[in-house]
Amino acid sequence: MPVRGVRGATTVEADEEAAVLAATSELLQALLKANPGMQVQDIASAWFTATDDLHAAFPARAARELGWTETALMCAQEMRVQGGLQRCIRVLLHWNTPASQGEVRHVYLHEARKLRPDLEKES
Repeated sequence: MPVRGVRGATTVEADEEAAVLAATSELLQALLKANPGMQVQDIASAWFTATDDLHAAFPARAARELGWTETALMCAQEMRVQGGLQRCIRVLLHWNTPASQGEVRHVYLHEARKLRPDLEKES
């Protein structure tokens, strides 16, 4: 079965534990909703990054709290690029699916929509 990369990103208003976990949870649930047929047991792994201004919580913790207990999860710090989006959490899911790459839907929420303006046309 093919493995497809599914991308998503979101932003938070403040570096607070509850905000980081809520935003990450919202993003993961939006990714599941946007990709009919995506089941947690079919997600091989999830790679989370956060900008260097977020320290309050690991985004992967939100996935664990949603029941992603058997999925491999990893967190890292996003590259600092001048002019880059602040307070941003990104995720790359590796999804075992027969869906084609063209059927995969990536999700960008809140200020992170600026990262992929081309996807707004699909909405």
